[in-house]
Amino acid sequence: MDGSSYYIPAAAMACALVLKAPALLRSWRDPLLRSVCTLLTLAGLVFLFAAPPTIAKVNRLTGITNVSAPLVYCLLSAFSAACLVLVVNWRGGPPAQTRLLTRRITAGYAVVIVALVVLFALGDAPVERLRDFDTYYARTPYLRELIVLYLTAMTVAGLAMTALCWRWALQVHDWLRAGLLIIVTGYLFNLAYLATKFTAVVARWCGGDLDGLSTYAAPVLASAGAQISAVGFCLPLACRRVGDSWTTWTTYRRLGPLWHELRPVSAHAGRELRISWWSPVELQVTQRESDIHDGMLSLYPYFDPAVRSRAYDAAVATGSDPLQAEAEADAAMVAAAVRARAADPEGRVIDAAEVTLASAPHEGSRDLVRMSLALRRSPVVAAVRGQAWGPPR
Repeated sequence: MDGSSYYIPAAAMACALVLKAPALLRSWRDPLLRSVCTLLTLAGLVFLFAAPPTIAKVNRLTGITNVSAPLVYCLLSAFSAACLVLVVNWRGGPPAQTRLLTRRITAGYAVVIVALVVLFALGDAPVERLRDFDTYYARTPYLRELIVLYLTAMTVAGLAMTALCWRWALQVHDWLRAGLLIIVTGYLFNLAYLATKFTAVVARWCGGDLDGLSTYAAPVLASAGAQISAVGFCLPLACRRVGDSWTTWTTYRRLGPLWHELRPVSAHAGRELRISWWSPVELQVTQRESDIHDGMLSLYPYFDPAVRSRAYDAAVATGSDPLQAEAEADAAMVAAAVRARAADPEGRVIDAAEVTLASAPHEGSRDLVRMSLALRRSPVVAAVRGQAWGPPR
């Protein structure tokens, strides 16, 4: 593999990190989001510093022959820890237990990283090896232990990740299951990478020469495994965000009929501060709900519980369940109140009536959506609109 084979995945990880950066700045306390960004950062650094041109550059800048080897191995160990931490935070559970597991994983791999540095300092690697450090120094004291340690640490993480994600995938559905199965596939490539590395190193111990497995086959497997796993980590999170946005936009659109119904009678119609169309959809939903509530306030004197009671009975008679019948009854009372308000342009009812909040429709966000849909679809509401309704006495 040439330098581009490493730099392209590194650039892909950097792009993914840039896309995640705004969310991280907004919610930097979110452990799951921090874990994802840490994982992407470490994956990008592994590819960047494992590229042969970068290895040569780092060795030359530091003046220490083969210093890139422990650097890459430390990054790989940190990446393994980040993967385990991400799965622990992703899966959730009692916060105290999650924090304890995170600290244990971090501490364990921190010890591995320190040991790698110490073993490299104790060993002797005078000949620079850009691609085959593992096999060239497989029988060198201390460096031999260094190589076995980093491969073992990665193997433990790979087996744990594969088992955790596989068991979890059997318990969930939809995009989360797809992401977990993709991660498992990626880690199967990683385990194959480790198997080729171990095979080549053991062959050196036995006097054989299978260096090609480590030098040429292993990097391809590692690149494929890391990129597949990254897709698995990002896919459920991205799809969940898209799904949440779609749900919010659906709520915004479904509130439209009720919003349009109440706009003419809102006390602040035309005078409220409007948010821009490019504002987050959550803010637009909040604005629309606020407008609806303002309209409700102006209609309270015109709400007639008798209209609601008759509409509820009619909705139940047509086969609506109790929850839907309540939404249709509230919508019918709103439609009647709007007509009553239009028939009272001078606002005599507002001046004279005592507002009874108990007669107001339920205002939970789910009820607002049901009411809005009932305004458009319910034959009960259509029947109320076809009658003449005056202000309540």
